[in-house]
Amino acid sequence: MLNSKMAAEGGGKEMNEIKTQFTTREGVYKLLTHSEYSRPNRVPFNSQGSNPVKVSFVNVNDQSGNGDRICFNVGRELYFYIYKGVRKAADLSKPIDKRIYKGTQPTCHDFNHLTATAESVSLLVGFSAGQVQLIDPIKKETSKLFNEERLIDKTRVTCVKWVPGSESLFLVSHSSGNMYLYNVEHTCGTTAPHYQVLKQGENYSVHTCKSKSTRNPLLKWAVGEGALNEFAFSPDGKFLGCVSQDGFLRVFNFDAVELHGTMKSYFGGLLCVCWSPDGKYIVAGGEDDLVTVWSFLDCRVIARGHGHKSWVSVVAFDHYTTSVEESDPMEFSGSDEDFQDQMIHFGRDRANSTQSRLSKRNSTDSRPVSVTYRFGSVGQDTQLCLWDLTEDILFPHLPLSRTRTHTNVMNATSPPAGAPIIANASSNTTNGNNSGANTPGINSLSTTLPRSNSLPHSAGTTTTTTTTTTTTNNTNKASSGGGGIGSGIMDSAIATGVSKFATLSLHDRKERHHEKDHKRNHSMGHISSKSSDKLNLLTKTKTDPAKTLGTLLCPRMEDVPLLEPLICKKIAHERLTVLIFLEDCLVTACQEGFICTWARPGKVGLLSSQNQASSPSGTVV
Repeated sequence: MLNSKMAAEGGGKEMNEIKTQFTTREGVYKLLTHSEYSRPNRVPFNSQGSNPVKVSFVNVNDQSGNGDRICFNVGRELYFYIYKGVRKAADLSKPIDKRIYKGTQPTCHDFNHLTATAESVSLLVGFSAGQVQLIDPIKKETSKLFNEERLIDKTRVTCVKWVPGSESLFLVSHSSGNMYLYNVEHTCGTTAPHYQVLKQGENYSVHTCKSKSTRNPLLKWAVGEGALNEFAFSPDGKFLGCVSQDGFLRVFNFDAVELHGTMKSYFGGLLCVCWSPDGKYIVAGGEDDLVTVWSFLDCRVIARGHGHKSWVSVVAFDHYTTSVEESDPMEFSGSDEDFQDQMIHFGRDRANSTQSRLSKRNSTDSRPVSVTYRFGSVGQDTQLCLWDLTEDILFPHLPLSRTRTHTNVMNATSPPAGAPIIANASSNTTNGNNSGANTPGINSLSTTLPRSNSLPHSAGTTTTTTTTTTTTNNTNKASSGGGGIGSGIMDSAIATGVSKFATLSLHDRKERHHEKDHKRNHSMGHISSKSSDKLNLLTKTKTDPAKTLGTLLCPRMEDVPLLEPLICKKIAHERLTVLIFLEDCLVTACQEGFICTWARPGKVGLLSSQNQASSPSGTVV
């Protein structure tokens, strides 16, 4: 259906052709058809009514040099294989483990990387009926089943992840809009749990389970309205980004169960979220066909990217291409303003030299100081997009480099033609394959915005911000601070609940430094009265979703830079559901059940080259 639409719009054969390679500034990425994973018979399954195909990786450190393992679900089936990547062809005849479920389907899964060994791995699997299973696909064992009687939640599991640094805690989200914190050592009980409020704020509340003995769930989070589609932990594990069907990104201090900041989509629900490797930026995508970049430090949208023609299903940062290069005296920490001050101080010689960035380590190193975050996205339009986020967008007030401007930025100086229509239709239901029908009108002639115009900061450009939104945003920023809550007086009931949670979570987390353990435990035990006041204020200043356009929650299209993708290629026949960046390749998967490996430039081995050469050009096996 999507293909016929694209052809009708003049795309023709060129737009419908499946790409098997693409070129970026670092070189050519090639599809390795022999490294494709799927069901053993390699026959596409009927994806109608099936949950999205998902992929999880783990390394078991088996000393053989080939310790990577892959898990993926297709329909009612779950497979566990040795992953050979770009090195050798996939052997689909020998799965380590294969499971077929009746009455329910796997929807998501996650490995515990802390406990993985060559003899045992812990894999959590979420299901369409609401249960969560803990299995060991190496030992072929099923350890436990959580929410077995569906007394905790009866809706589909949308995301499941181990809590970073923990061997026993995991978090589960459901299409009910609720999240639950579990401990694998505890039971779920034989009756429906009863809860008491631990903390609440604007459109969220956190509850503890009322029980004489400790039982699952330890905590219940009610977040937003509608399904909670995905969540992601920050790299340090202290913060949690959640995206919901109500179109909001909400970022929480996980340990302190406090709201840090929020962002609203331009249109429709948000479906996916990810963090930059340094935790400074969050990218979200969804039903507005856009990718949105949000600054964690400033709690505001700093850019949007347009390239997809339908809903964006996955966003992910490429840790291996992302680079923050700078000289030794400079530390990339603190606020963006601090970094700008440092860059300005050291950048006075830019105008007199074509080498317009600082050298790293010493003057003999020719690599310039630069900031480049690479992230990718895939969507229901079957397209893969790669994006570069550079200092042109991140630090727009710095002097413009004469040598280069990294980021492709579309003309965003005037409102797009489609913007008012989208804003007014924000409550409508859209089709997944809308082919951009509900996307802002975009100028097809892209131009690079002057640095002074690329990201408005002055008061004059934010006059549309309402008092309510300003208060909310400032409140959210005030509650940040990397988990440091300060000391003060708090309600005794909340103190008891937080202390209980703190003991459970911190006891199980493996921190590298004991000092961090002490600081986190200390900070969680005290909630300042100021923080409590801010939470009360949040409750009173609920924002009307219909009035968010043009505010800090959701800037207008002309108020932030609009990025172009570096590449935008059709790589599948069915909607894409997976994008994972690995050291020597990137992995994609589509709803037909094919998991594809794309070798990075220069990473194709001899066997891979031979197989690639023998594969028919332009086809996917």
